[in-house]
Amino acid sequence: MVKIALVGCTGNIGKQVAEVVRRNPALFSFSALVCGENRAALDALKEEFKPRLALCAAGAAGDIFSDCDVAFIAAGGFAGLSYTLRAVRAGKKVALANKESLVCGGELVMREAEKYGAEIVPVDSEHSALFQALSCRRDTPFSRLVLTASGGPFLRKTAEELKYVTAADALRHPTWSMGAKITVDSATLLNKGYEVIEAKWLYGADFSQIEAIVHPESIVHSLVYFEDGAAIAQLGYPDMRLPIQFALTYPERRPCCPQLDLAAIGSLHFERLPAEKFPCYTLALAAGKEGGTAPAVLNGAGEEAVRAFLAGGISFPQIAETIEDALSRIPRERADSFEALARADRRAREAAKQRLYGV
Repeated sequence: MVKIALVGCTGNIGKQVAEVVRRNPALFSFSALVCGENRAALDALKEEFKPRLALCAAGAAGDIFSDCDVAFIAAGGFAGLSYTLRAVRAGKKVALANKESLVCGGELVMREAEKYGAEIVPVDSEHSALFQALSCRRDTPFSRLVLTASGGPFLRKTAEELKYVTAADALRHPTWSMGAKITVDSATLLNKGYEVIEAKWLYGADFSQIEAIVHPESIVHSLVYFEDGAAIAQLGYPDMRLPIQFALTYPERRPCCPQLDLAAIGSLHFERLPAEKFPCYTLALAAGKEGGTAPAVLNGAGEEAVRAFLAGGISFPQIAETIEDALSRIPRERADSFEALARADRRAREAAKQRLYGV
């Protein structure tokens, strides 16, 4: 029986983790459930799964990770980083579904994981695909990592048309069902930029070894190229239950999702990512290459900008403009402590709010 401490239990990924556990009661149980604010949903999960701990509060205290086998970090945004660090410092196996932990704090998280002997297993579909293609070893030698992107709902729109898209338009992702924030990040391709930064930290890759390409069908989830010219890809229907369950069971595989029927799909398509049309992607790569607290500034401003876009307060292109403004104004620090990252996050949000609301 694998005991799971799930942080972010009421969000989109958290609900799917609960579904995996629900379908495999002989394999998994919850030792702790943590959410940000949805007390009613937490109470329902508590009644169903009977965890030792059930906490509802941002930055929830308590001995969350003391008796778990896996710390599953599914909380969204910068808030997830503190939980990731706590799990890592407890020496746990960490199933990581929080992008911001590595985008903002990759240097710190990976250093602490090595220090405390924690194992980090990626849950994002793209990074799970890379992990699988690398034989579940993050130290497997490779030549190049290729992340696939559906292109989101606006792939075929012109720069002029993007000025007039709405939040409702952005939330109509063509292949994946996700939470609102990450769905908008997928529409701007900021999310794909985040994944490039994650790949650097997870696999010790140089940015020159990582690229993203568009694959509208979302069947090939990522590829790894090797020195001899071979490429190994992981394929499957776009269903997050597979990477969630694999993070909990690997190297063992158990029944989870429908088998892929390639003949029924017919054909798969790939094309270059049109970075010129999606400046958030370019900004993310630039921040990742700069390092330090630049990615934390990128993310903090991005979270505030997406919140404003979802509320109808700004246009789609203004998301990138808000991020670029914060990156131009916030001084950088070394990213070697949580305190430095938290300062950068706070300053980025203040700068974004000043631009967005004049406060």
